[in-house]
Amino acid sequence: MTEHAERTDEEAVEDANTAFYEAMERGDFEELSDLWLTGDEGDGVSCIHPGWPVLSGRGEVLRSYALIMANTEYIQFFLTDLRIGVSGDTALVTCTENILSGGPAEEGGELGPLVGQLVVATNVFRRTPDGWKMWSHHASPVLSDADDEEDGDSGDDNNAAGGESPA
Repeated sequence: MTEHAERTDEEAVEDANTAFYEAMERGDFEELSDLWLTGDEGDGVSCIHPGWPVLSGRGEVLRSYALIMANTEYIQFFLTDLRIGVSGDTALVTCTENILSGGPAEEGGELGPLVGQLVVATNVFRRTPDGWKMWSHHASPVLSDADDEEDGDSGDDNNAAGGESPA
């Protein structure tokens, strides 16, 4: 395969990857469903959300997204560190998901508090007659420097400075 053809595949995979995150942002379950493998290949799909067990099979994976979408009022992904590799009919995408999300509205009708999260993801795609389709998604949280500091001695410093004592 020529370098030009490989670049074209990479662009098509990047488009499929972008469509996945945009469907999540819009809460478009139908579009998101269309991005995953179907038929016999759909039985082999898998997904690991941060903190969740392995989900296997198209039905179980799509149910998880329906649950997430039903309980997320707002979500936005800023992708960084994007890397794409294509080998034959399989493509591997790794990236950092910089996520901003908010829960369902509170009593006053306002959007729930916005929360930022840093997650690394691996997305595996397969080439089909209908284009590149998601085969697997695996996302894991990233510990930040601030998380490391919270796990250190900072709790003792807060108590010494008049912070709340543990109950």
